[in-house]
Amino acid sequence: MERRIAIIRRPPATLADGHVTHLEKSEIDLELAEEQWESYVSVLETAGWSTVEVDTADHLADSVFVEDAVVIFGDVAVLGSPGSEHRVEETDAVEKTVTELGLKLARIVAPGTLDGGDVLKVGSTVYVGRSSRTNAEGIHQLRHIVAALGYTVVAVPLTKVLHLKSAVTAMPDGTVIGYLPLVDDPQIFDRFLSVPEEGGAHVVKLTDDTVLMATSAPLTALLIENLGYRVIAVDISEYEKLEGCVTCLSVRIR
Repeated sequence: MERRIAIIRRPPATLADGHVTHLEKSEIDLELAEEQWESYVSVLETAGWSTVEVDTADHLADSVFVEDAVVIFGDVAVLGSPGSEHRVEETDAVEKTVTELGLKLARIVAPGTLDGGDVLKVGSTVYVGRSSRTNAEGIHQLRHIVAALGYTVVAVPLTKVLHLKSAVTAMPDGTVIGYLPLVDDPQIFDRFLSVPEEGGAHVVKLTDDTVLMATSAPLTALLIENLGYRVIAVDISEYEKLEGCVTCLSVRIR
């Protein structure tokens, strides 16, 4: 059977102090955020994913967005180098977790910076956003690491959102989907499908024919269903206020 493990990290008590760059700061309902996180995790588990929880870090407001700390390539875990000084410590506990899972370690080191939210894998192609959180040196280091694993890195200009996967993600068949007003250059991608809502640009592949997405994009859900996929939608409104999406809340190991 296919290995399916999802690394998750419970929202910290300081979640409301999370940093935003492209949105106005708004009030966070911590109780609702906890309920939404539990629902998200329940969907993963119901879909057949084993969840592994990283230790909670209440002093790290953005730590629930565990995807930014590490990127998985088969049996290799590439630890990121956070582009925000507020997030530098997040990789420590994540390193412990991936080590306990038996993965081999590689890492991006200063002066390179790289957030996992800027990395989109589509087959053997790795699209990496050149963002405010991921710099040219970080991309250079990742390119060197994954070339030996059979992957090709394609750098993507990014100016309108925090991370690449804030603008685009990929369907199970490899089609990249995105909300055009937030995509700098859709022609970079081999196959690109425009979706009608910002929240619709974010999907997590659960199986070959099922994706997870946010309830904030009902028109996109209908579009995807009409393409023959099953859509499972979860409410993550409190995380969307912090520039988060369904991809940010877990690291999937296949």
